[in-house]
Parts: sequence; C-alpha cells; structure tokens
Amino acid sequence: MPTPDPQVSKLLRAELQRQRDGLTLIASENIVSPAVLSAVGSVLTNKYSEGYPGRRYYGGNQVIDDVERLAIARAKKLFGAEHANVQPHAGAIANIAVFFTFLKPGDKILSMDLRAGGHLTHGLRINISGKYFSIIPYGVDANGYIDYREVARLAKQHRPKMIISGASAYPREIDFAQFGRIAQSVGAIHLADIAHIAGLVITGLHPSPIPHADVVTTTTHKTMRGPRGAIILCKKIHAAAIDRAVMPGIQGGPLDHVIAGKAQAFAEALKPEFRRYQKQVIKNAAVMAEVLQAHGLMLSTGGTDNHLMLADVRPLGLTGALAEKLLEDVGIYVNKNLIPNDPRPPLDPSGIRLGTPAVTSRGLKEKDIAVLSHAMVQHLTRPKNLSVKKQAAKTVAILTKKFPLYPTLK
Repeated sequence: MPTPDPQVSKLLRAELQRQRDGLTLIASENIVSPAVLSAVGSVLTNKYSEGYPGRRYYGGNQVIDDVERLAIARAKKLFGAEHANVQPHAGAIANIAVFFTFLKPGDKILSMDLRAGGHLTHGLRINISGKYFSIIPYGVDANGYIDYREVARLAKQHRPKMIISGASAYPREIDFAQFGRIAQSVGAIHLADIAHIAGLVITGLHPSPIPHADVVTTTTHKTMRGPRGAIILCKKIHAAAIDRAVMPGIQGGPLDHVIAGKAQAFAEALKPEFRRYQKQVIKNAAVMAEVLQAHGLMLSTGGTDNHLMLADVRPLGLTGALAEKLLEDVGIYVNKNLIPNDPRPPLDPSGIRLGTPAVTSRGLKEKDIAVLSHAMVQHLTRPKNLSVKKQAAKTVAILTKKFPLYPTLK
C-alpha cells in the first residue's frame, strides 16, 4: 500500500498545530471527540451504498445498514422525531432536499434576510435557493429581535408556500410555536433550520421546533459536536418524499464513514454530561457578552440567549474584516459578520460573530472566558499597541497550554 505523502502529512500536522495553538470562537465550529475522528477516518470510507438500509444498489452493505439504522434510531431519540434521514452531506444539501420535496420553481418562501441573521441557503439571490424560488425576506426590529407581527403580516400578504424559521447569526431564543401558528394560518410548510442551536434543543435548553414544524434540518457539527454533515427530521407523512429527495433526488452514495461519526456523536449527546456541556456553552457566552459590552462593543439585542453573539466593532474604529484579522494575529479565531441592517458589504461588514462551543469543548469555564474576552477587547481597542498585542498572544498561549487539544495525536 502507498505510504503517507509527506506534503499532505506536513499540512495535516500544521493544521493540528494551528488548532492547538489558537482558540476558536467561530460559532459554527467545534471540536469532535477522538472517537468521532476515528469513525470518520475508518474503513467505512471504502464502501459504496447508494440507497437506504435494506434497499441498496450494491452488495456487501450488511454492516453499513446497521450503522445507518443506529444513527437513525439515535437521531430520532435525541430529537423526539418520527423520522430521520441521516444521509445529507451538509446543511445546504438538507435544505435543498426539503425545498424540492415541497416546492416547485418559482414558489414563494418567507425567510429571514441574510442581513438580519439568516443563512445563504434560505434565499440569498446568488444561492440556488434564491435562483429557483421567489423569496420574501423578513428582518428584525430596531433592537435586533424577530418581529413576529411583521412575519405574520408578510405571510398573510404574500401567502408563501414555505416559511423558514431558524438563523445563522441570531443570538436570541426563537419562538418556533409562533412560526408554526403563522405557517398554519396561511397553509404554508414550516421548515425549521436549527443548524446552530441543535445541541441546545436536544438538551432542553432551547424550545424544540419538532412539535411545531413540518420538517426540521440541522447540521451535525456546531453545537452538536459531531462530524461535518446534516440530518433531516420530519413527520412520518413526509418521510418517503424526503428520502426520495435526498437520494436519488440530490445525492448518490452516502458518506458511510461520516454517518458512523454521526452515530458516535449522537451517542455522546445522549449522555448526561452533554447537557452539562451545553449549559456551560451558554454560561460562557453570557460572560463573554458581559465583558465585551463593558468595554464598549455593541452587541445585537444587547446580549445572547444561546451560544453566539454579534458584536458591532464600529465604535472601536474597526470593520469586521479588520477585527477578524487583528484577532487572528494573536491566535483568536472569529468571523467577520453582517450586523442587522448593516450598511457595509458582506466581505467587509460592521461586525464579528463570536461563539463559545469550541472553547467550551476545550474546557474553558467562566473565569477563563473572562480572561480571554478581556485580552481580546484590549487588543481590539488598542490595535497598534505592541505590548497589548503581546499580552493578548500570551493569554492565548497560557489558555491553550492549560487546556490542551488532542494531546495524544501526532
């Protein structure tokens, strides 16, 4: 068999070292367990298995069938769902499958505007969702909160075929029951995209959309702390149509090694310590929000209910892109992000998005988050002060040494 390529090996070691030496505050990233890593890097990557358990287009899928059935059973148990499809490669794929299950090109979708905190797959003009469907966007009020009366008004006015709840940059609790009532009042399908908050939902720390939505999509990384991928949850009445939309509608063979990683992550999520982890994620986010605001950063909605926050860095004389780069220079990773009603362009917006799932997975608690947040805001406040920059980098080095990442990996 071929030996590992030295260039690839070097790059893998470099990325491991980057993750070890830095602290990730990107809200959509997390750190999987060694067991998940092992599953995703397993021999299951050798198998091709178009179809579903018991109905494959290739032989030799007895074990693969058991792996997928296990992932399905655990997903249904976690979310209390009637049906689960664990094959989607990504959240974008899951959403597209749902669209082509219920909609025809040109149908209307009511969804959160990207500039208000929505996701590009919810109807951005240059995304396939915006190209194939007629999008009616809803936003947030002057304080950054979803205006449910406005959502209801738009639904009544436009009579969309689908209403999407869920966001990629919304720091407050979402009222899925209210969305469900609005959708029902106009005969619309209610899709809840909980990619960011799924971990909070399954631990009861955020209301679940399952009783109020026709179909739910989520990624399996982010707060779920699993491999990169997605799942679709729905009522039994929609199960066959959803499955057909995923395969053969959009995908061919599933990524069996990733499904095994999902099954492993679901097993971890069923344990009591996973709820303790999610509670710590929320506590850490609350502390970070408090420190950032105390030092002059403006947060959308004035805080957070979940794992993330949006900070307006304009009061510091910065743009989101510059703030992202300044923090990366000291080993702190965030992402530039639009804030509600942002006057600036997406590639150089007014804000940054910060989240606590990954640093919480490393073991940081409230006191550590306060130290990190203080160093971060000091650097952003005085970006040209070299001593402040060195102190921020030193703080990162101390915390990464205190909370090592994958110490047994080489």
